[in-house]
Amino acid sequence: MAVLAIDTSAAVSVALVDDDGGRLAVRTADERRRHAESLAPLIAEVLAAAGLERTDLTAVVGGTGPAPFTGLRVGLVTARTLALALGIEVLGVPSVDALAVEAVADLGLDPGDEVLVATDARRKEVYWARYRVVAHEGPHGLPVVEVLSGPEVATAAAVADAHLDAPAADGARLAVVGEGTSLYPDRLPAEEDAPVLPDATVLARLALARRAAGVEQPTEPLYLRRPDVQEPTGNRSILRAAGSGA
Repeated sequence: MAVLAIDTSAAVSVALVDDDGGRLAVRTADERRRHAESLAPLIAEVLAAAGLERTDLTAVVGGTGPAPFTGLRVGLVTARTLALALGIEVLGVPSVDALAVEAVADLGLDPGDEVLVATDARRKEVYWARYRVVAHEGPHGLPVVEVLSGPEVATAAAVADAHLDAPAADGARLAVVGEGTSLYPDRLPAEEDAPVLPDATVLARLALARRAAGVEQPTEPLYLRRPDVQEPTGNRSILRAAGSGA
């Protein structure tokens, strides 16, 4: 039996793990404008690589962002639809949480150290969240982190001013990770080997650990602001103008 995890908060990441969190297969595609076209083939690939069918899935995990509207929606709609069709549960995990957990493992952070995650929000802004490391290893072998602040959206300069000038308490380490570090390296410098994109494998393991702990995992997307494309609102004004000229 297996758990499928999907993240489309940035690139497309799909992973398949067993019920204990062991990785069975993972695929990624660096697509930022064609999430829908990339996602279905990647799901088929991880299932084939593991020798499983969709009916073998016991849960589907979706990364909830934060991220721009269109890409994030593709992943979450797919996760919900697939889970509904199979009659299994769907679990939501913030993508920034996965990045924070990845950072602890990749950078060898210790309890008390902190992580600042900054991801691409477009419009010359980043989505950010700040975490403290609670334990280097917890359930399913995952590091345990707690949210100190965020997630929110702001310019890279504002995030740098607010956080890089406020180091971790008691001289602990503050690691900056996420795609924001490569987009704005002058403002948000990253450490070597810092993770940039969420790993769907970590997303799945987080979901399993939180499910075991009885944590609610809603799949509501974290947009943090209104979508770039909105329904036109000018019709009423046009009608009023036409009426007044009659």
